[in-house]
Amino acid sequence: MKWAIVGFYMLAVLHIHFRGRVRLPIGRQLFDHSSFMAPINIFMHWFSRVPSTPYLNVADFKELAPLQQNWQVIRDEAQNLIRLQKIKASEKNDDAGFNSFFKAGWKRFYLKWYDASHPSAEQLCPQTYALLKAIPSVKAAMFAELPPGGKLNPHRDPFAGSLRYHLGLATPNDDRCFIDVDGERHSWRDGEGVMFDETYIHWAINGSESDRIILFCDVERPMRFRWAQAVNRFLGKTMMTAAASPNESGDQVGLVSKLFRVSFYAGQYRRRYKAWNKTAYKITKVALIIGLAALIYWI
Repeated sequence: MKWAIVGFYMLAVLHIHFRGRVRLPIGRQLFDHSSFMAPINIFMHWFSRVPSTPYLNVADFKELAPLQQNWQVIRDEAQNLIRLQKIKASEKNDDAGFNSFFKAGWKRFYLKWYDASHPSAEQLCPQTYALLKAIPSVKAAMFAELPPGGKLNPHRDPFAGSLRYHLGLATPNDDRCFIDVDGERHSWRDGEGVMFDETYIHWAINGSESDRIILFCDVERPMRFRWAQAVNRFLGKTMMTAAASPNESGDQVGLVSKLFRVSFYAGQYRRRYKAWNKTAYKITKVALIIGLAALIYWI
């Protein structure tokens, strides 16, 4: 039985690794968060109702039309937040999902995050908040800013229960500012939306001289069966809500983000160890992972 579980897990990891044309180095993939989520993600991919392609047709998601129709209203609220300096990096290292992005100058303001509460969004962005609340399939949303010279390195998102929608609000309208999904590039344009599968390798860069502001949404992946849709909804509600991060005091902080805050400070010692001796760090990391796997197996 244990070997069957191990075999299925490895099959799931290989499925994730070989999905698409662009891949992470195998060493990184084995320890990537998408590998830990692989058994769940293989379920999402097998029962998905949408094509297995990097980009999807936005027109097939008719419920998102009000966002594009009101993009200027949404843009105005985003620009007001910029004036108020509310689109920003996490101030307390309590954003488990996007902490690594802040190093590149990326900033965000949460408008919606699964079942978490963000009173600041309703207060500061009432029209955008109302538009998003009226679209149940949008499980998470934020304003995302990428400054000139900002770059997000190649990565996969860990959870395949959603698809990613970007709506250009105040962009450079320049081909030097783009996202690359599985080797295919898309340059943002004001008022235009794009839908893609974030479980393919993707990265982004703003090589222009202007800032880039978009509406960034996670849209629930349509599934082929009602029971599969219910499973997806349950997993999203339980796992992703736990990763909630605040804009302001009074916003909900999920358990995962609370634990991440602790691990971030503990990680400072890990980073010092890595800087002292990278070889020793790698050996220790592999030994700990093998030891944990052996412990789980023997239990």
